[in-house]
Amino acid sequence: MATEQEKNRYSDEELQEFKAVILEKLEIAKSNYDQLMARIQSDESRNSFNMLEEGANTMVQEEASQRAARQQDFINKLQAALVRIENKTYGICRVTGKLIPKGRLMAVPHATLSVEGKEIEQQRKNKR
Repeated sequence: MATEQEKNRYSDEELQEFKAVILEKLEIAKSNYDQLMARIQSDESRNSFNMLEEGANTMVQEEASQRAARQQDFINKLQAALVRIENKTYGICRVTGKLIPKGRLMAVPHATLSVEGKEIEQQRKNKR
């Protein structure tokens, strides 16, 4: 049997395993996003006449908006990972072309870079 480094892609069974992990994370992320958006909308509908309270509410609302934006970005990355699974390109480092180790993908299922690829990309950025 070939090791991860010798294979050029994950098997269909492995891709289905990754898909299950991603779908679970996607469901949680969407739920978190919906909760944040509901909180933001309910905060917007409240009227406050106290200046100090208004300032604090604005800060809380901005923080919630930033968290919602990060959550939406995470959702987008998970959805892109599902597309890569369907295309059978999931788990292939976009810099090195090698398989990203399974452990890394289980921890960060939307990863598009291996550790080696990430280091290469960082070196390129540092040269600019």
